[in-house]
Amino acid sequence: MNLKLFLERQTSKCLSELGLDNSALVKQSSRPEHGQYQANGVMGAAKKTGQNPRQLASDLASLLQEKNDPNNFELEVAGPGFINFTLSGEFLSKTLHDLEKDPRLGVSLDKKRKILADYSSPNLAKEMHIGHLRSTTIGDACSRILEFLGHEVVRVNHVGDWGSQFGSLLAYMDKLSEAESNLGSELKDLELFYKKATELFKEDENFAKSAREYVVKLQSEDPQCMKLWSQFIAESLDHCQNVYERLGVALKKENTVAESFYNNQLNAVITDLESAGLITLSDGAKCVFLDAGKGRDGEPTPAIVQKSDGGFPYIATDLAATKYRSKALQVDDALYFVDARQALHFKDLFKIAKRAGFIDGNQNFVHIANGIILNKEGKPYKTREGGAVKLAEVIDESISRAKLIVSEKASEMPDEEQKRISELVGIGSIKYAELSKNRTTDYVFDWDQMLSFDGNTAPYLMYAYTRIRGIINNSGVPSDKNKNRFNLTDRSEVKLALKLVQFTESVEAVVEDYNPNLLCNYLFELAQIFMAFYEHCPVNSSEQATKESRIHLCDLTGRVLKKGLELLGIEVLERM
Repeated sequence: MNLKLFLERQTSKCLSELGLDNSALVKQSSRPEHGQYQANGVMGAAKKTGQNPRQLASDLASLLQEKNDPNNFELEVAGPGFINFTLSGEFLSKTLHDLEKDPRLGVSLDKKRKILADYSSPNLAKEMHIGHLRSTTIGDACSRILEFLGHEVVRVNHVGDWGSQFGSLLAYMDKLSEAESNLGSELKDLELFYKKATELFKEDENFAKSAREYVVKLQSEDPQCMKLWSQFIAESLDHCQNVYERLGVALKKENTVAESFYNNQLNAVITDLESAGLITLSDGAKCVFLDAGKGRDGEPTPAIVQKSDGGFPYIATDLAATKYRSKALQVDDALYFVDARQALHFKDLFKIAKRAGFIDGNQNFVHIANGIILNKEGKPYKTREGGAVKLAEVIDESISRAKLIVSEKASEMPDEEQKRISELVGIGSIKYAELSKNRTTDYVFDWDQMLSFDGNTAPYLMYAYTRIRGIINNSGVPSDKNKNRFNLTDRSEVKLALKLVQFTESVEAVVEDYNPNLLCNYLFELAQIFMAFYEHCPVNSSEQATKESRIHLCDLTGRVLKKGLELLGIEVLERM
C-alpha cells in the first residue's frame, strides 16, 4: 500500500465533501520519528474561498476522523492550518503484517502501459567506454522498476552499426584479409583496431580512397562488403554482450535494433515528410526548417534529413525509428536514455516526428537526459592519453580494488568466496555510484568513495543486508508470516516501521521523472534507520514476544533492501 497516497485520497475525499477544489491542495510530508504525516494545502483552499484556514483545517480534521477508523490515526490541527496524522501502533502493525505476507512488499501491479526503453546504444565501431555507464545503468534500473510496477517494457539497444566511419574499418579488414593476417586476433581489441584504421586513413591516400569506396559499397549492400561488415558487427556485439553480462544488465542480443535495421525505411520517411509539406530544398539538401532554431544570422536553422549527395544523417534514421516504434510497435511511451548533450537533437526529432504524424497525440516520446562522468579535476573522465576509458577495464579495476578490501576484512574466507564477494561488491559499487546521483547532473568518478563501507554506497547497503541475515540466522525465531507478530512499543521501532511502509511510494516516485537516485536515497535511509534501531533495541537478547517482533522487523527490512537493490540491478550477499 502507498501510505502517502492512502492518506492523500482520504483527505481529498473530505475536501470534496466540503465543496472545495481538492486538486493539488493536499501533500503529505513524513515525520518518521513520531509516525506522522502532515496534510498541507488547507491554507491555499481557505484563501481561494475566503475562509479562516485554522477553522477549515478543524472542519476537515473532524470529517476525516468521522470517515476513518479511529484506531488508524490521531488527528491534530497545527499552526495556521496544518493537519498532522499520527499513525497508531495498531495501524502500523497491521500494515507491516500485510507487507510481510505480500511477496511484492505492497507494490501493486495496476500499471499496464507499453513502454519502450532505448538505452546503452554504443557505437559498434569502438568498444564500450565509461561514458556508456550512465545510459546503460539508468535505463536498465528504470526498465526493471517499470516491469515491477506492471508495465510491458520493450528494451531496445539502438547501436550504431552504419555510416561513414565503417568505411575505414572495412577497408582495414579487407587489407588484413588479403595479407592473410590474423584478423580474428586483431578484432579482439576493437579500440586498437579502430585506431590503426583511422591512422591509416590519415596517412595513406590510397587507403583513404579505398575507405571512401567502402562507404558506397556498404550503402549499396555489396555482398563482399556486407560479409566483412557482418563479421565486424558480430565481434563488436560480443564485446558489448560480455560487458552487459558482467554488469548484470538485462540487455540481450535480441534487444539490439541497430541503425542498419532502418536503412530500407529511410526513403519512405523522406516521402512522408514531403507529403506533410515539411521538406524544403536548400543547396541540394532536403531540410526541415524549425521555428525555434535560429542561426547566427537570425535565420531559422534547418534540420537536414537528406544530404545533397543522397546520403542520410542520423536524424533520418532516428525519424525512421520513431515511426517504427509508434506505428509498428504501437508503444504508449518511448524513453530515450541518452546523454544531455543530445538534448537539441531530440527536441528537433520529436518536433518533426509529431508534425509528420509519426507520433500520435496520446503517445509520449521523451528524452531522459543524463550528465557526464568527470575526474577529480572536474573534467571528462579519460585515460592519460586522452582517450575514453574502456568500460570493461573499469569493471576489472573495480573488482580488483574490491578484492583488496575484502581480503583485508575477511582473510579467513576461502579464495573462491572472496572472489565471488569481490565481483559483486566491485560491480555493485560502480552501478550504485552511478544510480545514487541525480541523473541530470555531472558527477565525479571516485574509487575511494564508491567502494567505501560508510555512507551512501553499495558496500554499505550490502553489508547492512548481510548483518540482518546474520541476526535472523542466529535467532531461532520461526519465519511463519500468518500471525501478526509486530508489536511496536519503542520509538526506534515505529521509525523503522514507517520507513518500511514507504517502500511503495519510493518505487513509484522513481518513474515519475525516471530518477533511480530516489530509490537509492530511500534504501540508504532505511539502512541507517535499521542500524540505529539495532543499536537501541536489543533483538536476540529480548524476551520472546519482543524478540519475535523485532526479528520480523529485521526480516522485513532485509527483504525490502534486497528487493530495492534488485530493482537497481544489484545482487546481495548472504555474508561478507
